[in-house]
Amino acid sequence: MGSLSYKDSFSLKGKNAVVTGAVGVLGVKFCEGLAEYGANVAVVDLDEMQAQSFADQLRQKFSINAVGIGCDVSSAKEVERMVETVVEKLGSINILHNNAASKTADLSAFFARFEEYSLEQWRKVMAVNIDGMFLVAQAVGKQMLKQGTGGSIIQTSSIYGILGPDQRIYEGSDYLGQTINTPAVYAASKAGVIGLSRYLAAYWAAQGIRVNTLTPGGNFSGQNEEFIQKYSNRVPLGRMGYPKEMVGALIYLASDASSYVTGQNIIVDGGLSSW
Repeated sequence: MGSLSYKDSFSLKGKNAVVTGAVGVLGVKFCEGLAEYGANVAVVDLDEMQAQSFADQLRQKFSINAVGIGCDVSSAKEVERMVETVVEKLGSINILHNNAASKTADLSAFFARFEEYSLEQWRKVMAVNIDGMFLVAQAVGKQMLKQGTGGSIIQTSSIYGILGPDQRIYEGSDYLGQTINTPAVYAASKAGVIGLSRYLAAYWAAQGIRVNTLTPGGNFSGQNEEFIQKYSNRVPLGRMGYPKEMVGALIYLASDASSYVTGQNIIVDGGLSSW
């Protein structure tokens, strides 16, 4: 550790990373960042064809090894199979970015008012956002323990895992033509991610497995101008974030540059949570 240069401590060359939710708006940038810093990447997503296609792009662009794997993270059997496939294809797992989250297919049900929110919809979201986090962390953690060389786990939360949403910004706002809000199930699940990360950080510390949370603020991803303006007015830096701006924190947490960092929540929100 003492002989490693500051610059080299950020290198991920020779390490194998698993990213769930890998073909989403943020997931794509996270995979590209890990690959550019030298990591081999297992692109894991519900859509196997997209995952495989994106893995091909990563291999060609960054000259690393990449594999695309379809996986429903809410299924214990599929998660177990996914980890077995990663180990078979890449040999080991050094980094996990537990990033998958769900809005479910029915956006109107997902964005329903709290008073009318169905238990069925609540459980569908929790099955991915919390159960999926648990299953993937458990399966990858077992593999890291088996390898005996430690590892880094980063789990994605949200600004609404630490703050209550300002309901005023949703008046007249939409996302890809759909009237939006932040549902309670999303906030509750993302708060749970932070608690899970802290638990695992303490639980696996003696085995050299570091566990941290990455919490993005609002990012440009298809919101209308009304929402963008209202949200930006709440942010000290005066704007929403760009997905690529989340990547630096991930590289830091995945690499040896953060070798003494565990149980932390790195918030990348333009200062929103500072007031």
